[in-house]
This record gives sequence, C-alpha cells and structure tokens, in this order.
Amino acid sequence: MSSDETTPDRAAAQGAVKRDTVDAARAFIARLPHCAALNMTVQHLDAGQAELMMPYDTRLIGDPQSGVIHGGAVSALMDTSCGAAVMAHPSAPKSTATLDLRIDYMRPATPGQRLLARAQVFRVTRTVAFVRAVTYDENEASGPVAQATGAFTIERSTGDA
Repeated sequence: MSSDETTPDRAAAQGAVKRDTVDAARAFIARLPHCAALNMTVQHLDAGQAELMMPYDTRLIGDPQSGVIHGGAVSALMDTSCGAAVMAHPSAPKSTATLDLRIDYMRPATPGQRLLARAQVFRVTRTVAFVRAVTYDENEASGPVAQATGAFTIERSTGDA
C-alpha cells in the first residue's frame, strides 16, 4: 500500500482529529463575549474553513438615515470568522490572535438583512496562518459587502513543531 492510500483505521483517526479540531473551534468562538453581544452564530466549520452569520440588529446601525450596519460590526464578524477558520485548521492550533487584518468594504450591507462571512485558511507556516474572507448579505447576487485578508498567530501545544 502506498503512503497516499487511506486505510479505514487511518480515515477514522483523521475523522476524529477533524471533529476534535472543529469542536475546539466552536468552543473558542463560544468563549468570545462579542460573539454573543453581536448574536453571531456558526453556520459551518470544516478543515480551515468557517462560515459565521450575524443577524441584522438595529443596535448596530451606523447610519440612522439609511439603516446600514456599522463597519465595525462587519469587521468583528470578519475577524471572528477568520479566527474560527484558523482554529478549525487540521494543524489544530491551541489558540490564535489577529496579527493583521485588511478589510475592503465593497458596498453597504442591505438594511434589514443578515450578514454571512465565509473564511478560509490558504497558507500556514510554523507560527502564522494566512486567511481570506468574504462577507455577503442576503442579496449575494449584488456581490460582497466586504472582503478581507489577514494574518493570525498560531499557538501550538507544548511539544508541537
């Protein structure tokens, strides 16, 4: 058997690691007070990927005349989705923190609509994960509300390389 083939035992072990990593990512998000304050919910987590939703909330309006959500709330959603993607990465980091996050706001979010942020880790080094994210409202055909690229620390358990 080649080293690329997956045996049933190896597949089961990989599945257990994946579940443990995703569970750790969910627990990480649950401990962040701003997630509760902004009513963020995890929609999907997979290996190095995260999708978080934030419902429309009048408390988050940045422009009272238009009803558009403040960019800071969008930023928090994107930052959190990126961190969740890092925590769900198969390298199983113990913790993460934002080193750098660039957000490009493409258009105002449609008032009254929820926001969905999708993040994906695209490169991991020994100490840094690089992530991309895109946020949409319910009118996804109108294009993204914002997109981001970021760098996040990777804190590994003692003894990990």
